[in-house]
Amino acid sequence: MTRRGLRTARRRLGQVGFAALLVVIVLYTVFPFYWAIVSSLKSGSDLFRADLLPAHPRWSNYAQVFQQQPFAHNIANSAIVALATVAISLALALCAAFALGRHRFAGRRVLLLAVLSVSMFPQVAVLSGMFELLRALGLYNTLAGLVLSYMILTLPFTIWVLTTFMRQVPRELEEAAVMDGARPMQVLLRVFLPVLAPALVTTGLLAFIASWNEFLFALTFTLDSARTVPVAISQISGGSEHELPWGVIMAASVVVTVPLILLVLVFQRRIVSGLTAGAVKG
Repeated sequence: MTRRGLRTARRRLGQVGFAALLVVIVLYTVFPFYWAIVSSLKSGSDLFRADLLPAHPRWSNYAQVFQQQPFAHNIANSAIVALATVAISLALALCAAFALGRHRFAGRRVLLLAVLSVSMFPQVAVLSGMFELLRALGLYNTLAGLVLSYMILTLPFTIWVLTTFMRQVPRELEEAAVMDGARPMQVLLRVFLPVLAPALVTTGLLAFIASWNEFLFALTFTLDSARTVPVAISQISGGSEHELPWGVIMAASVVVTVPLILLVLVFQRRIVSGLTAGAVKG
């Protein structure tokens, strides 16, 4: 075999290996959700059979999710809390990132490290303090209380990420706007906001996922009327104390996961742009 043929064979072998690796990664990431869908269509002893397709699909599991408890109300609660948390987090983080990323002042690095250190604390460490704060403010068992508590999870992350992106925006854009007489808020909204749109979508989606899936704060700070979907799923029960309707639980999990998948599919281009923008300086 000639050198050219050998190089061609190696290239094809590398392509085959890369394709096989992609198939393994896709199966590893997609199969759990596929198995959740399959399990949501089973009931009884069928749940313990390793069938790739259910022999007798039980679509009534999805109807029971909404019939046995106010699941639609719980979804609405989660959507309101997650959207409000994302909106407030991005608004505050954008202003903080503008100050931390574009202006020099004493203690800036210490402040950034303090913001990052807040996200290192586990939720249990701040649970009792947050509980007392919400009670003192009269926000216990309210959606506003959940939004306030979720800010501890989302705000440090969004500030840190947006500050990194803000630093990489060319300074010439800001200087040109200042020369035209733009004020700081106008520079932020008319110059940086359009440039940082992919980063905002990426961080906003991650903050939305964190708020949508949060369980501990929602379980501790809410009762029946303000429960979100993770708490509602955990409290699905069957007719017997020792028998849980796993098919209904898996159906509820699929219903809750679908909106996140749709969001990722809708904003996938923005997400990729936001993830790759940090690797290239303007």
